[in-house]
Amino acid sequence: MPQTIPLNDSPNGFIGLIAHIEGDVAFKKKLMSLGIRKDQQITVLHQRQGGVVVLSKGSRVALDANIAAKILLLPLPQSTAQTELQLVRT
Repeated sequence: MPQTIPLNDSPNGFIGLIAHIEGDVAFKKKLMSLGIRKDQQITVLHQRQGGVVVLSKGSRVALDANIAAKILLLPLPQSTAQTELQLVRT
């Protein structure tokens, strides 16, 4: 089984599939309201000490470092998400 990486440890440009979200039901519902859910592909756009900005289904979502640490990703090949990045840039 591939190794997961916490979202807050992933570099800019990292493309991953959300494998697991740590936290209670209320926390997971909050993330779902932002469009972040298990088995969804995301791309890291900006990584900063105070948080991370990701691309999720064509929308940019900013998450603080504590929240990002609870989201575990499986790495995906770069070619998998190129189309999604191109849609945001146009």
